[in-house]
Parts: sequence; C-alpha cells; structure tokens
Amino acid sequence: MKLSPPQALISRSTARFKTAVCGRRFGKSFLSINEMAKFARVPHRKIVYVAPTHAQAKQIIFDELVDRLRTVRWVERVNISEMNIYLKNKSVIMIRSGDKPDRLRGLAIDFLVLDEFADINPDIWESVRPALSDRKGHCLFIGTPKGFNWARDLFENGLNDDMPDWEAFSFTTLDGGRVAEEEITSARRDLDERSFRQEYMATWEQYSGNIYFSFDRDMHTKSTEQPTDKDVIHIGIDFNVSPMSAICFVARKDGLHAFDEIVIYGSNTYEMCDEIKQRFPKNRITVYPDASGGNQNTKGISDHKILQNSGFDLKAPRANPPVKDRISAVNAALKSADGSIRLRINKKCRKLIEALTKQTYKDDTRQPDKSLGVDHFNDAAGYCVHYLMPVKRDIVPSKTKYWGTY
Repeated sequence: MKLSPPQALISRSTARFKTAVCGRRFGKSFLSINEMAKFARVPHRKIVYVAPTHAQAKQIIFDELVDRLRTVRWVERVNISEMNIYLKNKSVIMIRSGDKPDRLRGLAIDFLVLDEFADINPDIWESVRPALSDRKGHCLFIGTPKGFNWARDLFENGLNDDMPDWEAFSFTTLDGGRVAEEEITSARRDLDERSFRQEYMATWEQYSGNIYFSFDRDMHTKSTEQPTDKDVIHIGIDFNVSPMSAICFVARKDGLHAFDEIVIYGSNTYEMCDEIKQRFPKNRITVYPDASGGNQNTKGISDHKILQNSGFDLKAPRANPPVKDRISAVNAALKSADGSIRLRINKKCRKLIEALTKQTYKDDTRQPDKSLGVDHFNDAAGYCVHYLMPVKRDIVPSKTKYWGTY
C-alpha cells in the first residue's frame, strides 16, 4: 500500500512499541491496515486490532480491511460475527473492541493495534501486554489525543531515551496530506482554540479548570442588543424543577446575542411557557429544549408537547448531543480558533455570566462539576447554541496520491 511520507516514517520504524498521535483524517485507519497486512504476510501469525467499542471496530476497519485483503486474494474465509479474517497463509486477523478487556486475555499476539487508544480503557494494556510476551509481539498505539491521560504517558515512553523499545510520532492533520489547507482554515472558524489544537494539531490539551475557557467577561458582555416585535426569539431551555432555566437569544449578522434569562424556582414547564408568552407576546418563539423532555412527563404530557401546544416552534434532536460537543460549540461560538466571536451576552444575564465563569471540570476528568448548581444555565444556553452552531467534525478528504492505492 502506498503511504504518505509521515505514514511511511511510522511504518519503517523498527521500534517494538510505536505511539502515533495524529490529527483527524491523517489516515490512521489506512496506516493501521497497512501495518496489519505487513505483519500478516508471515505465515501463522496472529494479528489483533482493538477499537474503543464494537461499533467503531466494525465501522472503522473491518469492512475496508476485508475488501482490501480480498482484492489481493489473501483471504481464505471470514467469520463476520466474530470479526475474524483467516488468511491463506494461516495467519489470522481479529478485530475486537476495548470495552471488554478480559476477552483478550489468554491470546498470543504477534502484532496489536490499539486505535484511538486515548478513548480505550487503560485496563486494556494490562490485559494484552502479557499476550505479546511469548512471541515478542509488536504494538501500534494510534489516535488523536484526548487530554492528559494514560495515552499521554504511553506517548512519553517513546520520548524516553531509557526505553529503546518505544518510539513516539506526532503529526498534524495537514501533515497527513489528505485534507486541503482551506478545510483546515474552515475548521479554525468552527472550533474553539483548544479543540482545534487537539483535533487538528494533535497537541495534548489539559481539560482541568474552567470549562468555558473562551469566555471573557469584558469581551463578551458588551452586547446591548434587544429584540424587536418582528424578531424570532430563540430560547434554550433546561428542564429542572428548581430552577427552571431558559436563556433568550436574538440572531444578528454577527451571531447570537443572549439578551435575557428566565429563572423560576419550584416550577414546571407550564409556568415557563406562560412566562415566555408574557415577556414576548408579539414574537415568534423557537425553543431548543433538553432532548429528554420528549420522554419526561408533567401531569401526563411530555414537556416537548407542552411547548408545542403553547404555540412555540420546537427544535430538539432525538437525543442530546454529547456533553463535550455542546461545550465545544459554546466555546467555539464565544471565540473560535481564528478569533471570531459569534456569541455575545447582555450584562442582564447575570446567572448565565456567573455559570460560564464558575463551572469547572471534576479533577482529572472531562466531567462537568455540577456541585455549584450553575450547570442549568450553561445547559440551557448550550442546547440552543449547539443546535444553531454545531461543531463540525466531519472532514472531506482531498484527493491525494496517498489514499487507497496499492
């Protein structure tokens, strides 16, 4: 398989344990397939590929790997349910998920790939490291960094001169040669600075401390925008009995302006609807609630239905976006990697300003700390911002000479 120069550099390394930290769409899966095929050329070898989940293992690698091996007529048979590929030279390639580490115990492995290893349970390495011992097996750790965790520790092994069996590599998305430079420029506009550096520049970013690091009270609270009767009012809503929380936005050419907030203690969705209609009797209202409100009931009717029955346009996905994506969307709207500001807040929104300032992550995790009770206001704002300004993670590869060629 024809590799790009950075891929070839990783492939040529003779280190037994290689950690490759790469930006999105670098061509990590393509390189993994190449490396598995390289080891599987030798008869009677056992190759194991591990992704964070079963679904990822199937979607990322299995089908494409089977197609490529069949193209060169290496395949003897395929067990689809087990995701095992048996080759004519009696080598076998097994595709597995990292969510069940114990299933990998007892294997003897010649070559192992841990894909998106920063997302895999660190217990996996304890399970599979002994499986490499009797055959002196090799391992490729490959993926995009995700904060400071066990993946960074493994990466630093490759930077340690006292560990000659290890070697570390780091390449950006642009280094991979698969994504055009204008796409990178576009990503700078869509993502906050920290997310851009992690996803595209493959840097290790610390996620402790303040969650909404892009928020600057002096920079973002100068907005004096107020809606006219002709404006559509966009309202993010968090369903919580005490308090029911809503953040009200108006859209302008320069982005969203949060101009008001509604906080009602010991309340319910009916009261929230009444308050919205009293404040904005002449406006068209579009609401962006917590997706779980489609299932929860208030007096026998779902919260989403109550909002619709009140005459509001409802915009809600079937399931809430991942919390990290919602946080990234807010941070990117506050300040993207290219410095653009698309979210401004009126000083009247005191609860939201306090929430953006105070909410932090739990120690050594990417889990928001909810102990201060400020999360409801950030959640309410986040549902609206994420719906209208989602983080764009899908990247269309450019056509290059390095992709998909034997």
